Amino acid sequence: MKLNILSACLLMAVSALHPVSGVAAPYPERAIRLVVGYTPGGAADVMARVIADALARKLGQAVTVENRPGAGSTIAASVVARAEPDGYTLGLGTANFYGVDQYLYKASYQPTDFTPITRLTSAPLILTVNNELGVKTVGELVAKAKANPGKMNYASSGIGGSPHLAGLMFEKAAGAPMVHVPFKGGAPAMTSIISGDVQFSFGTAGSVLPMGKEGRMTMLGVSSAERSPIAPELPTLAESGLPGFEYSFWFGLVGPEGLPASVVQTLFDATKEVLEDPEVKSKLLVDGSVASVSASPAEFGEFARQQGKVALERIEQAGVTLN
Repeated sequence: MKLNILSACLLMAVSALHPVSGVAAPYPERAIRLVVGYTPGGAADVMARVIADALARKLGQAVTVENRPGAGSTIAASVVARAEPDGYTLGLGTANFYGVDQYLYKASYQPTDFTPITRLTSAPLILTVNNELGVKTVGELVAKAKANPGKMNYASSGIGGSPHLAGLMFEKAAGAPMVHVPFKGGAPAMTSIISGDVQFSFGTAGSVLPMGKEGRMTMLGVSSAERSPIAPELPTLAESGLPGFEYSFWFGLVGPEGLPASVVQTLFDATKEVLEDPEVKSKLLVDGSVASVSASPAEFGEFARQQGKVALERIEQAGVTLN
């Protein structure tokens, strides 16, 4: 009897030192970092922090935003691509992860280096012009561009970004050559519109609306297919004389390649609940974003790859380079 008791005690001690294989702690059990490739205070950063705070409450662990701006957000993307696939390093993904980054920036990561989780938000860009240009409608801007081929210039937040892609689309739709003037961010691009150094630009709602509503620049329309709740008073470019014009930019949640399916599902479910919360939706809308969760991680992956292909084709067809 004593021997049996001793054996049982020894077995319990060994089991305590060597837990049963295959039993994992529930995810998450510690803080998660969300790597954002944009500067603090910008539209992407503000949106990321709204979602990170809500996710932290839902998951019961801190979700901290880590800003790693630079090189068209490829620095942040590289951090995510190289991270351990354990669910504790996530990234704010865009269509550029899926082709443009490799083409323009010679990024070492590939689209397959990321695990898609879900789309987070989508939003239109707002076409805005310098007040002194004397243009009040999209049609008038197109007419002026055609009358001055190669002389009209437009600002963007950088080569290959959403405002640049929208500008390329506008140039093609208008049928007139224009000059692209890239800046290091949306704020300096908008400042150049107000000063008259550049004549027009597509900008995010967060960077355009405050100054547009103050009358410091003239807002002409939104780039989305339908009028946006972000600025419902503004017409679409499609209804303003450019039929078929549609461009919206989006952000998604991604992880490194090899993220376990259980972790992906946990993050997808939590994010879906967060983005369906009326309070979160309202906060995002105020900052210029519309909550836009995917139907599933697989659906988001297909969407991201398709959007990446389209963005790359636009850049290649326009002959855009960083040189």
